[in-house]
Amino acid sequence: MVVLFWASVRVRASKAAITLNMKIPFNKPYITGNELDYISEAYTNSHLSGDGAFTLKCHEWLEVRTGTRKALLTHSCTAALEMAAILIDIQPGDEVIMPSYTFVSTANAFLLRGAVPVFVDIRSDNLNLDETRIEAAISEKTRAIVVVHYAGVGCEMASIMALANSHGLWVVEDTAQGSMSAYQGKPLGAIGHIGALSFHQTKNISCGEGGALLLNDDRLIERAEIIREKGTNRNAFFRGEIDKYSWVDIGSSYLPSELMAAPLWAQMECADDITSRRLAIWNTYHSRLKSLETRGIVRRPLIPDDCDHNGHMYYLILQSETTRDEFIQCLKDQGILSIFHYVPLHSSVMGKKFGKTVASLEVTEDLSQRLVRLPFWLGLEEHLPYVIEKVIEATEVNCGSREH
Repeated sequence: MVVLFWASVRVRASKAAITLNMKIPFNKPYITGNELDYISEAYTNSHLSGDGAFTLKCHEWLEVRTGTRKALLTHSCTAALEMAAILIDIQPGDEVIMPSYTFVSTANAFLLRGAVPVFVDIRSDNLNLDETRIEAAISEKTRAIVVVHYAGVGCEMASIMALANSHGLWVVEDTAQGSMSAYQGKPLGAIGHIGALSFHQTKNISCGEGGALLLNDDRLIERAEIIREKGTNRNAFFRGEIDKYSWVDIGSSYLPSELMAAPLWAQMECADDITSRRLAIWNTYHSRLKSLETRGIVRRPLIPDDCDHNGHMYYLILQSETTRDEFIQCLKDQGILSIFHYVPLHSSVMGKKFGKTVASLEVTEDLSQRLVRLPFWLGLEEHLPYVIEKVIEATEVNCGSREH
């Protein structure tokens, strides 16, 4: 009996040590299994620069899946946004309306052309640009509205497009988080005049870095190809449309190599399965944490009825910034990495220097201080019960009083 007792103690101690040493990252890249084979194939094809066979496959996939007029891979979503600013002819002094609660690339892409980012508040329900506040921000200098589909949940695009059309404004969709999401049945990125996608490691479909420009207006296609190829008409030359190519416009090298397109194609082949599995994780979080919301401890994400999201992230809104910070530390003590993100751009050094704020941004300021993102990656499924258990514990005890 004594032997059995001490054996039991050792087993329990071993399990405790495993739990204590467990490290659950916020993000891990997902590998489908074909990435290395396709990279090897690219080498075999002896085409490693841009617009090879894998790039063309990715273009076709995007055009079919989104319904966009033309898709062009870029080396990042940032690059796609920079191309968008050039394409809509942004000039110094032009104003571009956008949310403050977004990544810096949303503003930088237009600031580089001399534009003034005009920051508007977000909605309190889904953290997207508040469409009811846009019109008050429109001036004679306004050239475009940049929407950001936060967490892969679509903005109220019907109202935004109607408003833009009535004022003759361009609409650019920052769809960095929105691959495989839709608004009223239409894929995000293919609703405005231009869409920009991201394939960064943290995104659902990834090749480490990478992005894509979606062109939904025929007037932009020819020039987009030129801008992407350093300002030359090289694409027309390779299609046999001209006998030589030359420098005809401004531009830069925005196209990725085949070594990015090859693994991206492996991900695109599995996009439906990836989305399905991510939604399963999202739904597990959502159902298991419902009781916390019912008791007023946290607020869970809200998905509007006319939006189909992609399970990009799962976040919680806690009661205060202090509570949020203690929550993050509490999970960290248990080997679980959670994060907050986006210091609102209007409060940053560059935002204050170059941006313009219209009316109050109280929702942005409030929610940005209380939001926390939970770990989210394919493969997390086996750790999810533990993560959820610790999330619930972290909201029910005063973690700040614990000895660390």
